[in-house]
Amino acid sequence: MKLIDLIRLVVNNLNRRKARVGLTAIGVVIGTAAVVILVSLAIGLQMNANEQLYGIGNLSQINVSPNYGGGGGGYGGPMVQIAGSLDTGESALLTPRAIKDLQALPGVVSVIPREYLNAQMYVTYKKMQGYSSIIGVATEDLTTFGLEADQGITGLSRASVVIGPQVAMGFYDPNLRPGQETPPPPDLYDQQIQLTILKYDADGNEIRKNISVRVAGVLAETGAESDWSIYMPLDQVASINEWANGFRVNRNKDGYTEVIVTVENPDKTIEVRDQIIALGYQAFTMLDFVQGINNFYTILQVVLGGVGAIALLVAAIGIANTMAMSILERTREIGLMKAVGATNRDVLAIFLGEAAGIGFIGGAGGVLIGWLAGQGLNVVAVVYLAQQAAQQGGMPPSVAVYTPIWLPVFVLLFSVFIGMVSGLYPALRAATMIPVQALKYE
Repeated sequence: MKLIDLIRLVVNNLNRRKARVGLTAIGVVIGTAAVVILVSLAIGLQMNANEQLYGIGNLSQINVSPNYGGGGGGYGGPMVQIAGSLDTGESALLTPRAIKDLQALPGVVSVIPREYLNAQMYVTYKKMQGYSSIIGVATEDLTTFGLEADQGITGLSRASVVIGPQVAMGFYDPNLRPGQETPPPPDLYDQQIQLTILKYDADGNEIRKNISVRVAGVLAETGAESDWSIYMPLDQVASINEWANGFRVNRNKDGYTEVIVTVENPDKTIEVRDQIIALGYQAFTMLDFVQGINNFYTILQVVLGGVGAIALLVAAIGIANTMAMSILERTREIGLMKAVGATNRDVLAIFLGEAAGIGFIGGAGGVLIGWLAGQGLNVVAVVYLAQQAAQQGGMPPSVAVYTPIWLPVFVLLFSVFIGMVSGLYPALRAATMIPVQALKYE
């Protein structure tokens, strides 16, 4: 039997039983629609989460810290001695020689030490006072970290600083009286501010050190640590820390507290991070968060798809029942087909084709309904999430439900497969009928 003849015969047979085929296909419609909607929802939530995460840090950067022994690379791996570590072999320190080794790793663009100000301090501007973290970096321009200026420049010098856009929000008037109006956040760009660093002597007496600097630039908002930080040259921050802590740091012996490794391509970030961990350091990248989120949503897609597949399982039982009843009703017809020369293979192909046809009809209807429902749900969800983001000050989502092209195609093919599997036993039963007995069937 030719393929075109088989298709024509299957279509005619299904057309003769429109009501029964339609009722059976409804179960497939419900199952496929549920799979499309639920999996699309999980994919949309994953995309939305990734959009939010991709804005909180540079995915091509790796934060590397020294390992002072007692563990391996921050991930439980073995500790190994590396160039630039102490002779005991128990620590991996970020000495200048170790930084050169990190710089030599394939795919690494830059390795820049940085250090936080480890002392009590506050910032003063006119009558207002604020608090912020101060970060010293061994670079002359913050564009090395992928940061951009909203006002001014990103270059650093000993006489100037670059601040994050939220630093001004931390300022207040310490002399504000009850009932007085709270002053708005100051515009600090191109203004002179004073950093006051505090320490105490052996008798508990307070000692202050004042540093006056100009705000040379205000960074563009990133949603990350840089929004709330003040950036200064590393040697200046290191000098303040030595004054506050009362001892000098030997970089060749003690190393740096942290370095930022920048990779040429985010696709290589995890690979480079693993190499750094293998050297014995502690390493962390924002891609760890992204991968964790993606793994969670992948599991969610499987779970939600499985929930929808339960409806498909029920529909499969309905298809099997419909095909079994159809064979009983058409037993004489089957005997007649075999009497005029139809082979077992021809009969099997006809009934499998009918079962697959029911799966295709239900799958096509379910894909269409699922896609339309997903689009409607997407509009409602995006509006709701945008309102929530506006209230909380976050980024509005661009999508809540997303249906990739592969999903409808996969679901449609899967529904056809389910139909064929469901009709396999009835089709085999029809194909193995003895023609004489089938013609005698009442």
